[in-house]
Amino acid sequence: MSAPRLECSTLTVPLDYRKPDGRKIEIAVSRLPSENPSRRRGVLLTNPGGPGGPGLDYPAALAASGLPRRVLDSYDVVGMDPRGVGRSAPVTCDLTERQRARGAFAQYAHTPVDVVTEARYARTIAEQCATSRTAWMLPHTTTANTARDMDRLRAALGEPKVSYLGASYGSYLGAVYTTMFPQRSDRVVLDSNMSDSGYDYEAMRLFARGLADRFPDFAAFAAAHPEYGLGSTPAQVRAKFFELADRLDDKPVHGIDGTLLRGITLEYLYSDALMPLLAEMWQALDENGPLPPAPPPPSGDMENLMSARLAVTCGDSRWPDSVWQYQGNVAVDRAKYPMLGGSTANIGPCAFWPDERPEPPVHIGDRGPSNVLMVQNERDPGTPLAGARKLRRAFGQRATMVTADQGGHGVYPFGANSCAKDAVTTYLTTGGRPDHDLACTAEKGR
Repeated sequence: MSAPRLECSTLTVPLDYRKPDGRKIEIAVSRLPSENPSRRRGVLLTNPGGPGGPGLDYPAALAASGLPRRVLDSYDVVGMDPRGVGRSAPVTCDLTERQRARGAFAQYAHTPVDVVTEARYARTIAEQCATSRTAWMLPHTTTANTARDMDRLRAALGEPKVSYLGASYGSYLGAVYTTMFPQRSDRVVLDSNMSDSGYDYEAMRLFARGLADRFPDFAAFAAAHPEYGLGSTPAQVRAKFFELADRLDDKPVHGIDGTLLRGITLEYLYSDALMPLLAEMWQALDENGPLPPAPPPPSGDMENLMSARLAVTCGDSRWPDSVWQYQGNVAVDRAKYPMLGGSTANIGPCAFWPDERPEPPVHIGDRGPSNVLMVQNERDPGTPLAGARKLRRAFGQRATMVTADQGGHGVYPFGANSCAKDAVTTYLTTGGRPDHDLACTAEKGR
């Protein structure tokens, strides 16, 4: 997506901020300028999530998706491809087509032996990343360094402070930025929130909780539409899921096995609008019929998206490196969250990442101005409410949180809940936040 008014440029930043005069990289940035200079109050930095997601087109996407005119008048909306992503010194792990098709989740482990098998695959991916032509980027492709790049961008724009709107992983990036640069962050909006520890192993395990939170919405939808043949009650739809996953593990259909079915189900539940497509997908797999067309991927370059995700998630924090620990966690999560727990608790490439870390993870705390507004769907499959509550507690008096009684990933401006969306618009345009945490009730229609 592009917009005729989107201005693009590059910003030169240090690869390693401990060596500011050393090697440099270029960060691609964009700007959707306010068309109303009398209303303009500053810059709104944005990030759509990831990690690994490009953000250069995001200002245009926000404008096309209903970012209110009052907000567009109030700010120059600024995007960037974070370091390692897209046009900003992109990293690669030389992932093959088969490796890309396998997706970001580990194979669903039914037994301890499955974890051992997955460990061999995970080690292979880690070694590819560590020996690729961009391996020199890996120690420096972190959330903290992207936050430093954002502050360089703020300075280059001549702004004493910047406001921020970030979703999903972008919530953690914003939390890190306002922690590292509390006096330079103006109005901070964090949407669909990760926990205070970011995209670590616990966040990966939390996806299983997210699917458990969200799945009843789909089960009710499918049961209300008997034409899909997935069951006439939510309990029957849930049973169909496990039957289908087991069958596909034994004999994949159209290249889709049980693990991929689990991942696709989670992904399609990010939006209510994709529920009919998910039901058609299940039906096609159940009946061995032709698959419905898939929605377009979030990024044209899946290899870079997946490689950059690995660089950030493995570089930000240490993951357990003992197979037995993953075996134990798989057993716990498979019992607790059987739909996805055997996959998301399983071992991944981060277990075999180089041990050296230039710095520890940023500690999110309550020191700094009270300028954070968190917005969160109650049944978010990707960043579950349980994680958002951890971030809310960590921020203490710095934050106020607005929850919306709806499912899906993303509140502003894409969601349907006007109560939650109005709270964000009001904050960005007037600075007024709810006096206390606010729960917005469900609203009809989407």
